[in-house]
Amino acid sequence: MAMDAPTAMPTDTQVLTLAQWFSPAYPIGAFSYSHGLEAAVEDGLTGGAALQDWTWDVLEHGSGRADATLLATAYLANTTIDLREIDATARAFAPSRERLLETGMQGTAFCQITSAVLDEDLTCLSGLTYPVAVGYAAQCCDLPQTLTAQMYLHAFASNLVGCAQRLMGLGQTEAQTIIRALAPLCIKIVHDTQRGDLATLSSTAFLADIASMRHETQYSRIFRT
Repeated sequence: MAMDAPTAMPTDTQVLTLAQWFSPAYPIGAFSYSHGLEAAVEDGLTGGAALQDWTWDVLEHGSGRADATLLATAYLANTTIDLREIDATARAFAPSRERLLETGMQGTAFCQITSAVLDEDLTCLSGLTYPVAVGYAAQCCDLPQTLTAQMYLHAFASNLVGCAQRLMGLGQTEAQTIIRALAPLCIKIVHDTQRGDLATLSSTAFLADIASMRHETQYSRIFRT
């Protein structure tokens, strides 16, 4: 049976670059998007256990897995033409107007700040959706694919839990416990999607998708999505 080639250990610079990209301080505006969680809370989602289940489903069956697939496909893209086709798929796959806004705005912000701070010509990234931009930027900057995707998903989960802290009575210790519990799932999803096969792209987290649609008309809200 064929064995995968050994994975090189990431350098300190690579690790710190990814830590910077996925830090809450990186100005892509992630804090302003709840991914439909605000509508779910309005509809009765409450408590740490329910939040963990909701976030787990979004990661495993929804946009978490889809984003990991898109990121891997973009990382393995050979040409900018391929990249634009991947991005078109990402846009078509967005289940609601707000989800498209979320991935588009974060992608634009990521492209702008990353092009400005790195000594790399990343002009080809302009206008890409967030996972596609991250995947191709990681390839351009010679960053490890697996670690990039793992940290991307971990940051996504962390942001959702952070949103929940602003929406419900969720303490810091419980929030961090939930993030820790979701870490193995992030690793599993990245392993499942690392070949970047768009034929496997799917999403069955329907309640989360519906929540994002309901949020579009929610009267009182603090998040953009």
